[in-house]
Amino acid sequence: MPMKLIRQYPELTDKEAELIVKVKDETAKKNVDNIARTKAYLDYYLAVPEITWAFLASMVSRNGGYNMCDLQGEWLPKIIDSSVRQRLFLTFERANWLIFRDAYPQLLLYYYSTKINAPMFHLLGYLDVSQFMEREWMLFWEHRDQQRLMTALIVNEQNVIQKPVIEHHVFRKRVFNTFLFFFEDAFHFSTVLFPTCEGQLYGASVNGFKSPGKRIDLGRRLADILFDARYYPSILEFAINTEHTASRHDYERYFQFRKKRDTPFLRCTYPVIEHNYHQQGDWYKTKKYKWNYNGKSPVHRHPVLLTGWYLKKQKQLQALAAIKQLFN
Repeated sequence: MPMKLIRQYPELTDKEAELIVKVKDETAKKNVDNIARTKAYLDYYLAVPEITWAFLASMVSRNGGYNMCDLQGEWLPKIIDSSVRQRLFLTFERANWLIFRDAYPQLLLYYYSTKINAPMFHLLGYLDVSQFMEREWMLFWEHRDQQRLMTALIVNEQNVIQKPVIEHHVFRKRVFNTFLFFFEDAFHFSTVLFPTCEGQLYGASVNGFKSPGKRIDLGRRLADILFDARYYPSILEFAINTEHTASRHDYERYFQFRKKRDTPFLRCTYPVIEHNYHQQGDWYKTKKYKWNYNGKSPVHRHPVLLTGWYLKKQKQLQALAAIKQLFN
């Protein structure tokens, strides 16, 4: 093993130090943009299906890409100034990048643990992962409670982005405290959708996006929809058979009527963003988070079939664009 690794991790064995470096390298290679992340999550789920969160992460990541490309599509540029759209893109991208940087090493460490039939979760701290997840992975290793692990990963990811994105002074002032964000939040223009090859859309919305508790509840509701036996086969079929370009045409092309593509492809629109990581500390220690998992299913207060709702929202968006142009 190179001397650099020995000096960097003197308390670890050679194999442990090499594993940390391998995990970091694999994560960095796949954390380049939304399309690479979305594919990495899905590929992992197909290889390791007991980690159900990976499929949820892939489908939510798809929606992140759609939101990014909407900003350069036919309609939002008529409503939102380019500088604001750029800030929104960077907000989506930063949150995506941070979650992948935190979560994918966990997935890899579990995968490598299964290969040697021994838990390696004591190494999570060297990958900047919270003690909260070290405990949860050990519980999963011992009891195989897939639902609890998926819920824990939802809790973790939303706390991971709370301080560096939601509460960051720049994002807070220029994104989350703006009228535009209030408008999107109040009228559910940003909704997570799960498409099918039959042209149906399932999903859920959240009010109060700035609240980690409400985002966690959304994540739990989305997981409940995604793995519902009535919807899961069709959504999985879509994910496997539909290449993710981050244009909404990925799923609009399955509609029963012909719809032209009005959002661009991500890799034809945005450059790769170079991110810097700033140590935030362990959110679990900072917040003294208390979580009592009870295994109960989340409550759905609204219909989960959103095809008609989506088409109505698209018409509202187009009407807003027309009104804005009229006043201009």
